[in-house]
Amino acid sequence: MTASLAYPQSPQWRNGKFHNPQPLWMDVGRALASTLTRVPGRIPKDPIPVATPSAQALSGLSASGLQVTWLGHSTVYLELDGIRILTDPMWGQWASPLPWIGPRRWFPPLLPLEQLPIPELVVISHNHYDHLDRSTLAAMKDWDTRFIVPLGVGARLSAWGIRASRITELDWWDQAQAGPVTITCTPARHSTGRGLFDRDKTLWAGYAFRSAEHRVYFSGDTGLFPGLADIGSRLGPFDLTLVEVGGYGSAWPDMHLGPEQAVTAHERVQGRVMLPIHWGLFNLAPHGWTEPVERVLAAAKARSAVVLAPRPGASMAPPWPAPVRWWPALPWKTGAESPIRATANGLKVLPD
Repeated sequence: MTASLAYPQSPQWRNGKFHNPQPLWMDVGRALASTLTRVPGRIPKDPIPVATPSAQALSGLSASGLQVTWLGHSTVYLELDGIRILTDPMWGQWASPLPWIGPRRWFPPLLPLEQLPIPELVVISHNHYDHLDRSTLAAMKDWDTRFIVPLGVGARLSAWGIRASRITELDWWDQAQAGPVTITCTPARHSTGRGLFDRDKTLWAGYAFRSAEHRVYFSGDTGLFPGLADIGSRLGPFDLTLVEVGGYGSAWPDMHLGPEQAVTAHERVQGRVMLPIHWGLFNLAPHGWTEPVERVLAAAKARSAVVLAPRPGASMAPPWPAPVRWWPALPWKTGAESPIRATANGLKVLPD
C-alpha cells in the first residue's frame, strides 16, 4: 500500500513527502553491510528473564496516578491519571514485510492480546514494521479505543479494518484530549516507509501526555535534534520519559539516538526519570543486545540522571525503584569506543 494523500497544510510536507527540519545522513553501503556483521552477543543465547504482567494489574489504577509497564521494544502500557495508553503495540513475531524474513522477536508476547485490558488510547509513532504491526492492529479493529497516529498513518489503519471514526491523525504540535490527559504530537528526527515507493509519505512523531498531575514524554524513533529543547520548554518538565536507546549504528547517526544521546534527549526535554525503550526484543543493529542498557546506565551515572531498568513485563510506579540487573553480563562497547554522533545538518560525518 502506497500513501496517495497530500498534506499541504503541514509545514513538514513539501514536494510530495514529509521532511525533517534537519536532513538525515546515512552511509547506505555500511548500513546494508551491518545486517551481516557478526557481533558477539548480538542475539541472546539464553531465554530473556521476563516478568508476566497480569490483566488485573494493568487494569487497576495506581495510587500515584502514574504507572508504566514496558512490554518490550517500544510497546509500553501506561496509566496516567485514569487514562490507559498503549504505545506502538507489537504482538507480531516478525518486524518485517514478510513472515519468516527479517528480525524475529526474542520472547513471545508477555500477555495475549485478547487478555490485555483495552486502553483508552493506542498511540502510534510511525509506520516502520517494528512500530506498526499489521497483525496486531488488525486484531484491534473492534476495540472500543481511540487510535492516535501521525499524518498519513490513518489510511493504513482504515485499510486494516479500523473505523475512521476511531482514528485521530495529528501533525507536529497538534493536540487531542482524552479525559484529563492532553496528547500533543511532538517533532522527531526520523523517516517512514514500508516499501520501495512510499518513503516519507507519512509523518513520524513523538508524543507528550499531560494531565494536571503528571507529564510523560514518548520519543518514538528519533535522532538528536535541536527541537528537543523546544519540546521541553513548551511541554515539560516531564515526570517520566520513554526514550529510544537501541537500534543505533554509526552508518545512520541521525536516525536513532544511541544510548548517550538518549540521555541527552532526556535532559533536553526536561525529564526527571527515564525509561529506556526500543531495545531487548529485535536484532536491528550491529551491537550486543545488552549494550544499550549498559551504555545508558553508564551515561546516566556520569551525568546524575535517573534511569529505570525494569524487566520486560514488570510494572513500575513512583517512588521509582533503583535499577536491578536482570540481563547477563556480556561484552559491550562503550560510547567512547563506538560513538554515535548526530550530524548538525545532514552533511557527511567526518572521521574522528
